[in-house]
Amino acid sequence: MTRLRLLLLSLLVFPLVVWAESFRISDIRLEGLQRVSAGTVFAALPVQIGETMDTVAIRNATRSLFGTGYFADIQIGRDGDVLVIHLKERPAISEIEIEGNKAIKTEDLLQGMQDNGLAEGQIFKQATLEGLTQGLERQYVGQGRYSASVETEVIDLPQNQVKLLVKVDEGEVAAIKHINIVGNTVFSDEELGDLFELKTTGWLSWLNSNDRYSREKLTGDLERLESWYLDRGYLTFNIDSTQVSLSPDKETVYITINITEGDVYTVSSVELAGDPVVPEEELKNLFLLKEGQTFSQVLMTTTSDYMTRRLGNEGYTFADVQGIPERNDDDKTVKVTFFMDPGKRAYVRRIEYRGNTKTSDEVLRREMRQMEGGSASTARIETSKVRLERLGFFKEVNVDTKEVPGTSDQVDVEYTVEEQPSGSIGASVGFAQGTGLVLGANIQQSNWFGTGKAVGFNVSTSSYQTVYSFNYTDPYFTPDGVSRGFNVFYRARDFEEVNVASYTTDSYGGSVNFGYPISEIERLGFSFGYTNISIETGAVAAQEIISSPRPFDESAYLDRYITEAQADAIITEINGGTPYDPAIVSPSYTSFDPNNTNVLVESPDGWVDANGNEFDIFTFNISWSQSTLNRGRLATRGASQGLSLELSLPGTDLEYYKLTYTGQYFQPLTESLTLRLRTKLGYADSYGNTTELPFFENFYAGGFGSVRGFKRNTLGPQATPAVLYDTVLFDRDGDGDLDSRVYVIGPDGKLKTVDYNDDEDPFGGNILIEGSMEILFPLPFVKDQRSLQSAFFVDAGNVFDTDCGAGQRNCYDVDLSQLSVSAGLGLTWITGFGPLTFSIAKAIRENEYDDREFFQFSLGTAF
Repeated sequence: MTRLRLLLLSLLVFPLVVWAESFRISDIRLEGLQRVSAGTVFAALPVQIGETMDTVAIRNATRSLFGTGYFADIQIGRDGDVLVIHLKERPAISEIEIEGNKAIKTEDLLQGMQDNGLAEGQIFKQATLEGLTQGLERQYVGQGRYSASVETEVIDLPQNQVKLLVKVDEGEVAAIKHINIVGNTVFSDEELGDLFELKTTGWLSWLNSNDRYSREKLTGDLERLESWYLDRGYLTFNIDSTQVSLSPDKETVYITINITEGDVYTVSSVELAGDPVVPEEELKNLFLLKEGQTFSQVLMTTTSDYMTRRLGNEGYTFADVQGIPERNDDDKTVKVTFFMDPGKRAYVRRIEYRGNTKTSDEVLRREMRQMEGGSASTARIETSKVRLERLGFFKEVNVDTKEVPGTSDQVDVEYTVEEQPSGSIGASVGFAQGTGLVLGANIQQSNWFGTGKAVGFNVSTSSYQTVYSFNYTDPYFTPDGVSRGFNVFYRARDFEEVNVASYTTDSYGGSVNFGYPISEIERLGFSFGYTNISIETGAVAAQEIISSPRPFDESAYLDRYITEAQADAIITEINGGTPYDPAIVSPSYTSFDPNNTNVLVESPDGWVDANGNEFDIFTFNISWSQSTLNRGRLATRGASQGLSLELSLPGTDLEYYKLTYTGQYFQPLTESLTLRLRTKLGYADSYGNTTELPFFENFYAGGFGSVRGFKRNTLGPQATPAVLYDTVLFDRDGDGDLDSRVYVIGPDGKLKTVDYNDDEDPFGGNILIEGSMEILFPLPFVKDQRSLQSAFFVDAGNVFDTDCGAGQRNCYDVDLSQLSVSAGLGLTWITGFGPLTFSIAKAIRENEYDDREFFQFSLGTAF
């Protein structure tokens, strides 16, 4: 069309040129411009004022102006020595309307049109619209909609504008009806069909769309089919032809693949060739193919990769190792030769970082094991990448090694990271099952202002606890990775609110800690701490905590106002009309005197009776940890384990120790499924002058991070309930103040029981056993899985005690048959407010007094 216009224009202009002589341009006048600026025209015009205008100049000017794409018509004339150019602009797009699309969003279609130069306010080009129409149809074909069509209509509007109307008929998705493999005799159709990503229509096809034909997917399936045979020694395997046909209605696809399997070849010998720059014996140890073994292409290519990496570790970054099979068709054997071209040893010129918008370069650089100026090592470069991933600051870390232009022995190493939330700053509102609403102000960052230091300040309150704390950790207190940190805190807790025996604690203290790296994957930790703790048992504390029965707190339990005579009458009534007689009182109790306000009862001592209720404790902690995890948060590969010993120092108010082991292991099962195994074991006891392990240091199990499907802390031993007795208070001297009390005696001569609290609370124990097995899987319809982790799980665990009390329920010495077990589904999502976690689980093995909970969740409380 453009060429035709040029030809017609040339015919029109030609007579003018013949009639007119060439002239020197004194001025240039533009006519017809509306939206295009004069500057744009002058920039495209190849002639200027003062130059001579002739036939060639007219032709060049016309061609240049048409080349801008802004004009539908151009006329060039002369008015004396003034060059006159009359321009007719192409219309502008005023509106774009799309109808009939569902499979592809309107926003995506508009974006595609804009990327191709069609958008509201831009110049309309018919050729671009036609090309875009074909492109849209190709997109629908890529979705398996072969009957889709796209029609366009251009509607003229006033002021040289147009409206584009795009009508889409998406049609139906063509489903694969049959995949036929012809020529296979060794392997069945079902066995080979399992290799294919493309499937015939099944009951889950509506979800995974695996029955939609795609040329790219078919190409990948054919490559997998070929690899399947080559990995099993069929060196002459060949795909002879592939036919893909559509039904007349374009809604059904038939695929036929013709193959020749060939014969199985065995390895006759494996040799090295080229220039091995490391000892040959060391390279031969990397051979996965052995003489007499059935040939496998994957073993050959994997061997090449191992040898390439080995050379890369010596600085030969651009080494090339190729496995070359030489067939002998007579005896069906193959000789494999690995040809090595190490190239030059490469050195790292620069290490650069991309994407760290928050984290400083220094934090990344100190994790490097590959140094600038040193020989490039594949192992050190990869180790540096893994160390960055383990920081937990990034969703993803990628590394690229680039050859420096103009050199043959230098490379630049570029690490690209993507930041992720590493804490929270500001006011917090959260909710956790078991502790309820959490309100507070907090600053908790494991990457404080991008420095890599962990800093936290927390002021929070909930029904369970009130906390004021500050903590600080510098992971690189010294350049070689020695860490140092400290924390100070005040904490008030009401354990009854988290399913633990009734008591409260007030504690304050602090600690200082150090960590020492002993290898790339191991650390030793040491900490020294001080804690002051006071315990309030209340009236209904368990018998293991304080002796029971015992008197009520007068201020909390005002039963009635009576006189001394009324008290005597009540006692007489309770005794069946017999006046009070100290002789019938059980010898296990002290003498009873209505005027004595300190009536004591003999009973076995609880822990508080034996040890007191306020302590100064100095502790020392030593720990060892090892980690090969691929990520600091939501790992999917590797393993980690840790062993710690917490010891209260001899001579302190309490003497005890706690030994804890934790471990987890990740094993990929398929491309998308990963097995995770987790365990936690604990043992604690007292020593020295402390009669037994402090009950507030007991282990607990149940809930998140433990055994899901059971209420938090409810597994294991339960406390023996307190026995409560009635107290009669009276005004002895008639001044209106209660100054005397009487304990009501029953007919049997013992204190009358009026309340037996049978709501037995978890008490914990000194031995913990937990384990879990999870299958991690990706969530469907979620594109970015890096901040999500979902899993099917089976949890098992319980708390045991080596010294169960006579009245304790659910208390056992170590007995694996008493482990509680649950199974369910869990999800963790890393958000800017902290982790969002929930699970649904069903108990599949439980003890008599376990407390189940089907749905559990927590939001914004992990600081």
